[in-house]
Amino acid sequence: MTKDQTGRLIGAAFGLVFVQANAGTLPTAVAMPLRLLAIAAFLGVVVFGRRRVPAVPAAGTATGPGVGFGRRYWYVVAAEVLGLAAGLLVISRVLHVPQAAVGWIAFVVGVHFFGLAVAWSRPALHVLAAALTACGAGGLVLAALDAPVTTVRVTAGILPGVLLLAAVWRSVRQDPAASADRVLSDSRG
Repeated sequence: MTKDQTGRLIGAAFGLVFVQANAGTLPTAVAMPLRLLAIAAFLGVVVFGRRRVPAVPAAGTATGPGVGFGRRYWYVVAAEVLGLAAGLLVISRVLHVPQAAVGWIAFVVGVHFFGLAVAWSRPALHVLAAALTACGAGGLVLAALDAPVTTVRVTAGILPGVLLLAAVWRSVRQDPAASADRVLSDSRG
């Protein structure tokens, strides 16, 4: 599996988790189709993301889980984990506003995409980072204003999940190698 395929799978998994964890506050008639669509989107990434055969690595090139992401990626992830833990601790133990947790999570995940955009030299990730960060900040503000939990979870949980899934699908569709593979498989048809 290539770095891009692994990254897409991780992004889609987090999108799925965001939707699944937060859809429970919605009416069943809305939550069930939303959850099923998120599952279908994730499974689609799994199926279509693995259809391409990854290039054979050059002789002497390291392979395996985590290889290829680079040291800067792991610094970003470490900062994300520390930020999540510290913020959630403050939210639960100091502020006693548990409904703000989902906003904090979305905020930190959004900020972490700014770091990934730099670490991976992918400026397009700044758009996703800004959107997720805004959803998280919106969720934090709504929680501070004592808005209904459903409103907070839709803003800071479901919307970021949908954005992550949509971003992954967009990247799969725009991947030149995936497009070339589709053309080849269509011409063999």
